[in-house]
Amino acid sequence: MLSQKSIRANFLIKLSAAMAALLLFFSVVLYGYVTYGVDKELHSSLMKQAKYLFATYPNVKKGIEENGKILRETLNINAQIIYLPKSQYRTTHMRTYKKEKEYFTEILFPYNFENQTYLNITANVTEQKYMQQRVYSGIIFINILGMVLVVLYAYFLSGMLINPIRNLASKLSKRNETMMEPIKTDDLPQEFEPLSVSINTLIIRIQNFIKYKKELFIGAAHELKTPMAVMKTKTQVTLLKRKCSEEDLREALRQNITSIDEMNKIVSSILEFGRAEGAQFDVPVDIDVIEYLRNKANDYKILADTNQKIFNYSLQPETYIIHIQPLLLTQILQNFIQNALKFTPDGKAVALNSTFVKDHLVIEVVDEGRGIDESKDLFAPFLRTQDSGGVGLGLFLAKSAADAMGAKIELSNRSDRQGAIAKLVLPKYPFCKI
Repeated sequence: MLSQKSIRANFLIKLSAAMAALLLFFSVVLYGYVTYGVDKELHSSLMKQAKYLFATYPNVKKGIEENGKILRETLNINAQIIYLPKSQYRTTHMRTYKKEKEYFTEILFPYNFENQTYLNITANVTEQKYMQQRVYSGIIFINILGMVLVVLYAYFLSGMLINPIRNLASKLSKRNETMMEPIKTDDLPQEFEPLSVSINTLIIRIQNFIKYKKELFIGAAHELKTPMAVMKTKTQVTLLKRKCSEEDLREALRQNITSIDEMNKIVSSILEFGRAEGAQFDVPVDIDVIEYLRNKANDYKILADTNQKIFNYSLQPETYIIHIQPLLLTQILQNFIQNALKFTPDGKAVALNSTFVKDHLVIEVVDEGRGIDESKDLFAPFLRTQDSGGVGLGLFLAKSAADAMGAKIELSNRSDRQGAIAKLVLPKYPFCKI
């Protein structure tokens, strides 16, 4: 594992390399742009002077011979008519070249094609070229100075960033399964607030996970202990009888088989919890929850008809796209619907509704059963009514799935006391679409 000093050094080395590459790139681009601009201006100036000579002197050759000195002194050009045998230049040609320590720009302008003569104008551009080099040197100096300042700034900035990370790492290193309090963010920079909020949210989820695990283990131990105690007691009573008939043995075996069946149901439910937990690690996908509910509603209607119940649904808005694990949503809805159908009398109705309220999608399952006991923790594992027929892990699994999605589950009685309402509140994530 790299130390903080090594991380900081690697960061500065990579930054320096990136700055050097950017310096080279921008210097070349800027120098090329300046050179192109100056050369274009020089060529344009020579073109104007050539046109000036043609416009001023009816006989350019004679005019140059008579006024060559004046042209050199006033326009700083050297003009002459030259002959090129079978010239390679049929149009205007320009070039810049270096002679000893001086730079010259030359233009060849067609004068008389029949005689293969050209107007040659040459200008000394040494001063302009040296100015280009000075500009380029200035660009390099400013860029190097800027790079040094950036590296120094990055050095101090990396120190400012590493200190909060060091404090955050120190706080996290002190957390374990018995100490999972959220970290305090008062001494962290404001820039780290989103990270600290995410970490605290994760810690709360871990707290809930550990809490559910403990409740599950304690509940499972308690539920398994009861049938085992019954088996042991029945067996001991049978053995203590002086005269144990065949019917007594059969009764003891039947009681033991009943207890074993109860334990198998508990073990199966624990395995189901394990499979439900595995769904939390499924890759989230984008789904249209309203379309998903509409498809599920058709299946639930068939199930309700089979159980002599009425099923209705009203889904709003028209669409709601969210990034979640569909299997977790399915587990929650199946539990809501199964409980509603189980406790709703024949001929009565169960309704599935969805609405968008204050940046949240609210999904409700409303039944016409006897309602719930709001004084109990209905999400505790192995909590069940006498006529439930299950082991009491359904709502516990639904709560665990909702926490994994960052959603909330609420159970309450209807205002008219004619049934219960199971509510799932899905938050409006940043990537939701309505």
